[in-house]
Amino acid sequence: MKKTKLMTLLMCLVMVFSCQTKQGTGALIGTGGGAVLGAIIGRVAGNTAVGAAIGATVGAGAGAMIGKRMDKVAKQTAERVKNAKVEEVTDANGLKAVKVTFDSGILFATNKADLNQTSKNELAKFSQVLKENKDCLVDIYGHTDNTGNDGINIPLSNSRAQSVVSYLTACGVPYAQFQKVEGKGSAEPVADNSSVSGRQQNRRVEVYLYASKAMVDAANNGTLK
Repeated sequence: MKKTKLMTLLMCLVMVFSCQTKQGTGALIGTGGGAVLGAIIGRVAGNTAVGAAIGATVGAGAGAMIGKRMDKVAKQTAERVKNAKVEEVTDANGLKAVKVTFDSGILFATNKADLNQTSKNELAKFSQVLKENKDCLVDIYGHTDNTGNDGINIPLSNSRAQSVVSYLTACGVPYAQFQKVEGKGSAEPVADNSSVSGRQQNRRVEVYLYASKAMVDAANNGTLK
């Protein structure tokens, strides 16, 4: 009898915590609204928050408006830039943001930071998204595999990130949109460096788009489109 009561209690606790988890996920600021973008765009589990805290209160309604806007930005990027992976992330303010990953194998020759013509064509398309969404701030990070050492990889990854920024600004993207441009070397791998395919995945440039204070203010005022 005692075992039956204990099992019943445990089942109830599991149901309660399960419901709380679902409610908490649904209440995340900035995840409300927006188009379903399909398999091209996924959510990054455990991602590091990007951007900086803006110090402004964001209501649930404003967060939903920003979430819908960032859905639109992600959809525009996925439709226009074919050689990139587009994902949903969360910024430092708990708002929906967009992560765009360019494979460095597409962007650069081995051990080089010069953009090839195919990469320039892709970045030119991406620049249109940035110019149409000037209230999105942008962080860019370069990454390498673990071949070589930090003395080589960090400057190389930084040069690659800077090359992307230089070309995007040459395409007319305002320099003020770029907040952080940094090379991280091989410190943040996303795959196993012991395999050729893993090292290729680790050689990459990541671009993060997130809400500026101007976008947050517009959302709080109910004027964000």
